[in-house]
Amino acid sequence: MAIWLVFLVLGAIAGVLAGLLGVGGGLVLVAALAWIAPAFGIPQEAAMHTALASSLASIVLTATASARAHAKRGSVLWPTVRWMVPGLIVGGWLGSWFAVRIDGEWLRWIVAGYCLIAAAQLLFGKPRAALGEDAPAPQGAAMSGAGVGIGAVSAVVGIGGGSMTVPLLVWRGVAPVRAVGTSSACGVAIGLASAIGYAFNAPPGALPHYAIGYVYLPAAIGVALASVLAAPYGTRLAHRLHGDTLKRVFATFLFLVALSLLLGS
Repeated sequence: MAIWLVFLVLGAIAGVLAGLLGVGGGLVLVAALAWIAPAFGIPQEAAMHTALASSLASIVLTATASARAHAKRGSVLWPTVRWMVPGLIVGGWLGSWFAVRIDGEWLRWIVAGYCLIAAAQLLFGKPRAALGEDAPAPQGAAMSGAGVGIGAVSAVVGIGGGSMTVPLLVWRGVAPVRAVGTSSACGVAIGLASAIGYAFNAPPGALPHYAIGYVYLPAAIGVALASVLAAPYGTRLAHRLHGDTLKRVFATFLFLVALSLLLGS
């Protein structure tokens, strides 16, 4: 019972963050799961891979719930999603294939470094001004190509891609809240492709029990169930915050996750 309670609480937190930040809660889940995985019988050397895989598996439902809530408010740019999804799927699979072949400690440093870079970009970068609600949705082969890179990096760091997709869309002139909504929809494709990759590219017997490859089922299911219920609350909060405030919240969140990972190394 205790194991499910832990993952349900993490899922509720992840769900709110998914709706608020468009990241599927992946970053906070990776940090938390990497800390607690050994307590559930997962070998220390597999803790980081398990955290990444389980986070990505849970993102499928979390991002779906967040995207639905944003879509009801008209903040998902579906033409952009359609152009990005093929690249996201290819990148997610390739990234997971790469991640299962490198040491867990290297993965920890990669994730922490990524968080710091993304946070700095949000705080100090100079994106183009948003073009408003009537701005055309970014489309074309360039968005598909960007999807490959976003999917690959997301699979390696265990996220739904929001910390890359959101800045990219804002740079292309999309209002921040619509960028978050579109990012949530893109996170579904990333989570699905990456989780399948971690499940089937893992070495035989990677985890001792209750797992498919590196996907630890109690974590993935418990987090997903709670996050689906919690995501709409984050979405409502995102629509109440000013775009600049949302970016500052996002950056602070990334710095804290990086710190937790570095302290846990």
